Amino acid sequence: MASRRSPTARHRRLVAELNRLRENSGLSRVEVAERIGSTDTTVWRYETGLTRPRPSDVSALTDVYGVTGEARDSLIQMAVEARRRGWWHPHRQALKPGFDSYIGLEAEASLVRTYEPLVVPGLMQTEPYARAVIEATSIVQTPSEVEETVSVRISRQELLHRPGDPIHLVAVLDEAVVRRQIGGRDIMSEQLEHLVRLGGLPNVEIRIVPFSAGAHAAMDGKFCLLSFPDPEDPDLLYLEQAASGLVPDDPNQVHRYTSMFGSLCDMALDTETSVAFIAQMARRFSSR
Repeated sequence: MASRRSPTARHRRLVAELNRLRENSGLSRVEVAERIGSTDTTVWRYETGLTRPRPSDVSALTDVYGVTGEARDSLIQMAVEARRRGWWHPHRQALKPGFDSYIGLEAEASLVRTYEPLVVPGLMQTEPYARAVIEATSIVQTPSEVEETVSVRISRQELLHRPGDPIHLVAVLDEAVVRRQIGGRDIMSEQLEHLVRLGGLPNVEIRIVPFSAGAHAAMDGKFCLLSFPDPEDPDLLYLEQAASGLVPDDPNQVHRYTSMFGSLCDMALDTETSVAFIAQMARRFSSR
């Protein structure tokens, strides 16, 4: 399914490299466009990510910027990989706008840090729980679209079990997540038992922010931070609303939410206590 060579992530890196190379060259977009026989609008679209350049376009740009050898080959290969379609591409119509891009970036991430105030994160949901959440929140989706969305959500979870290279997940959950009954007692009990099992994996950390912690900086809503294996790829922030998802292109925003996540971790129960609390809640839901 997913691999670390995600087209979306490759495109993000390519955009950053093209911007860096032009800035270092001292050339304007108009000057670059003249040298490759194109328009400044096209160069702008390459540099803003609105258009994915063909490998031949990138080859022409490397000639302008004087990039040779392995560096040139690497950029052209990025362009090849960026134009491929990820496994999620056929399902874009069933997803909220922007979420397909997030899936593509998540596929290449090495670390996911997520805060959820209301529901279990998608990477950790059982199929019945996921279906109950999607049915409740997807007011305009048809039954077939609901099932397609459920399938995509479950497919993403392979990242946690990727042989030899699983993604590392740190999930901070509000206490409400494990108390709110979604889909009935049996579904909720199964979901919480699943969380307990996930909490036993070496690449998964679960932390509960108890009600007793009081007010905190993340009360405005959920968010997710992605980190990548290559240090040249900066961390990324994903914010989700009811009808769309957003990836703010602002390092200050990333820094703010990184600090916010650290604050949440300071307020949360430790991993062992958190998992024990989840297990306790699972028993409550399973009792008749």
